[in-house]
Parts: sequence; C-alpha cells; structure tokens
Amino acid sequence: MANPEPAGKASRLPDSYLIVFTVAVLAFAATYIFTPGAFELAASAEGERARIDPGSFTPADGPDPAPLFGTSADPGFLNFLFEGLISGDRYSATVGLMAFLLVVGGAFGVVMRTGALERILKGALEKRTRPSDALVAILFVVFSLAGAVFGMGEEAIVLCLIVVPALIRAGYDSITGVLACYAATQIGFATSWMNPFSVIVAQSIADLPALSGLGFRVAMWSVFTTLGAGFAYAYARHVRLKPETSLGYVSDAYWREREQELDAEATPVSLGDYLVLAALGLGVVWIAWGVATQGYYLAEIAAQFFAIGLAAAIIGRVFGLNGVDGNALVAAFREGAMQLLPAALIVAAAKGAVVVLGGDDPTEPSLLNAALHGAGQFTGALPDWMAALGMYVSQSFINLLVVSGSGQAALTMPLMAPLADLSGVTRQTAVLAFQLGDGLTNLIVPASAALMGCLAAARLDWVTWLRFIWKPMLALIVLASTFVLIAQAIGYS
Repeated sequence: MANPEPAGKASRLPDSYLIVFTVAVLAFAATYIFTPGAFELAASAEGERARIDPGSFTPADGPDPAPLFGTSADPGFLNFLFEGLISGDRYSATVGLMAFLLVVGGAFGVVMRTGALERILKGALEKRTRPSDALVAILFVVFSLAGAVFGMGEEAIVLCLIVVPALIRAGYDSITGVLACYAATQIGFATSWMNPFSVIVAQSIADLPALSGLGFRVAMWSVFTTLGAGFAYAYARHVRLKPETSLGYVSDAYWREREQELDAEATPVSLGDYLVLAALGLGVVWIAWGVATQGYYLAEIAAQFFAIGLAAAIIGRVFGLNGVDGNALVAAFREGAMQLLPAALIVAAAKGAVVVLGGDDPTEPSLLNAALHGAGQFTGALPDWMAALGMYVSQSFINLLVVSGSGQAALTMPLMAPLADLSGVTRQTAVLAFQLGDGLTNLIVPASAALMGCLAAARLDWVTWLRFIWKPMLALIVLASTFVLIAQAIGYS
C-alpha cells in the first residue's frame, strides 16, 4: 500500500464547510455594519439578458440587520442553510444544480463500479516492459480528455496505482506516472468545455447557456493538452535515459523491488468493458448534440448522464463486470451521489450566505449589491484586461482554500458574474477565469484529496512533487493568463 504520511501532514487547511460557514457568519455580522443598496437594470435589446446600470446604485437609509432566528419572509442567520437548500427551482443555480450534481455523481459511480475503464487501461499497460515515450504522451491526452469530459479527480487515485508501477517497470519514474495521470486530468478539468462540476455549474450561476463558448474552450484544451503531452514526452524520455536524475529515484526503489509481484496475471479485458466505454463515448456525443442543437439544460443533461449510467449498469449486469449484481449497482449509484453530496451542500450553504446578505436580486436592497458597487468603482478605474486578469488571479488564490470546483463556483460566481458586467468583462470570460484559476492550482494545493491521494499512491511526498512541478506550473499560469486576455480582447461570450 501507499505511504499515507504525506497526506496526513498536508491536510491542516480549513475544511470547505468551515470556510463557507465562516463566510455566512461574516455576512451576518456585516448586516449590522454596512448599508445595503440596489441597482436599476439598463435597457437591453430583445432576447438579451438585462444588465446592471452601473450609475444607478441607490443606498438604503442605513444597515438592515438580519435576525438570528428568521421567518420565511425575513430569513435569519440560523436559516441560512435551509434557505440555500430551498432557493430557486429546477432551472436555478441551487435546487436544479444540486439535483444535477447528485444524478451525475450517481451515474459515474455506476460507470466506475463496472471497472471497465480501469481494466482497459491496465490491459494497455500490463506486460509492457519496453519503453515507449509516445505511450506517456498518449496517456496524458487520454487522462486530460477524462478530466475535460467528466471531471475526473479522485478516480485518478486508483488509476495511479495502475499507471505508476507499470511505467516504472518500463523504465520511467513515479513522477512520470503522476504527471501523465493526475496532472493531465487537472489540465483537462481546468480547460474543459463541458465539465459538469465546474463549467456547467459556473455558467448556470452566471446565467449563461450550458456549454456556451464551446469552440474557444475546445481550442484552449487542445493547446494546453498538446503542450502538456509534449512536456510529458520530453520528461519521460529524459528520465528513461538518465534515471538517476529523477527526484523520485530513491522512493521508486519500492516499486523496483516489487517487480515480481507486478508481473501477476492481469484481469482480461472483455467485450463488456469495451461496450461500457462505447456507451460513455456515445453519451458524450449525445450530450454535445443536445446542448448545441436542442437547447438542453440541467434537467435534460442530467437525464442524459443518467442514461449513460443506466446503460453501463445493464452492460455490467449482463456481462458480470466486477461480479456486480443489481444491489451492487444500486449501491454504486448511491455512493457516487454521496460523493457529490458535499458539493451540493456547499452550493446550498453559499447560496444561503447570499440570502443573509439580502439576496442576489440587483433591484432589491442587499449587501451583495453594495459590495458590487464598491468593487465596480475600483475595477471600473482599471483597464478591462487588467480586471479580467485580476479575476483569474483571485480565483487561483481562493482555490488554495476552497478546493471543490462546484463549491468555489457557488461561493464566487454570484459576485464575479455581475462584477464582470460592471467592469467591462464578459461573463464568459469571468467563467473562464474561474475554471482556470480553480483547476490549475489543484496541481499544487496540499488540501486537494485527489492530489495527495495520487502522491500517496505513487509513494511520492508533496515536497518532492512541488520541487518538480513549480516550473511547469509557472508556464501554465502564463498560458492561462494569455487565454484570459485573449478572451477579453475578442469579447468572448
């Protein structure tokens, strides 16, 4: 088993729930100190979203303290979680979004329970003793695609247990395995065009059509992934030719000593495994078609993901994949949904904090509007490109504390989306800044369960990984900043 020590040392940052609760406490205290206000909406063309008129802000007569115990008409601090849970409808960024997360999590729980993806990957790597630098680049592209399509995160931990020893046997090191597996998923996650846990969540909160701006994001993913795969190829070749230069050379001795155990016979890949993979691929194409041509939104996309999970369940049962039966598949759906329940609760809690502030209706007095007015006055004095870049930088720092993509979207996008209107930044660019800031810092943030789990699986400590990744991380930050600036320059919408 992997050495759990690095993970134990690294998880001392506040939990996301504690952070959101602290935000709610601060929001409650702020109602006793600051004066709320309201905007008017500027006239808009038919079919366009109404935007805030920056010069129309009108403050209230004074602070409007929130009660401790509220009513349905006047929610109080102790109501914030309940109010967040019941806010909105099936199309909203709260009730509808939480239901969407639970359904998608359950569907992917079923897909992963069949073990099809794991066996196909293991079959491709098993018995490979000859080095193949190109294979590392191919793995990088595959895992980046997984991060982009369904937000692979913690699932990469199990796959690292397969990839790392196989690549070490082929002459590489544990860093190569983590780079091709986990780092690739996070680059795909950060540059995705359809990630249901970051892009769709943020677009929903920002009142943008789901999967809008797809072309620019696909191009961005292609650039990031191509450059990342090229770097992985170059590093793999270098460490294969000069293995003693690897920062993980000493710790990798564990895997080299287990070489005989790693030669154990692999579980053969079956037709059922390929059918599950095909169902997943066809489902992704179906989702893209529905969004692009039929205007599908949260309810329809959730149904499509559920169909993918149902197809995987039927295939898994018919072919006996992983020995599953009906009860096991239902349990897998329940466990998959449970894994995303924390994200759904964070979305609700963040919404509840906004309710304590007075809500997010720009035409009704609230402290959120007052904060927008103050931030808008500051950013309004900046060039729009600098405001856009500032959003990316701030989202990167926020992710050091709130590592949940959907949680960070729920916490920041209610402010960032209207702030974009006031700053001359397009809302699509604000979403882009969020997803890049949220995803890329997952490569280094020690509070990330997925990162620390993958490092533990590879028997690689966090400091060693940081010594390796800091230079590529700087390059990723520069590239991300470039795309944010390009998006703002072309009026990305």
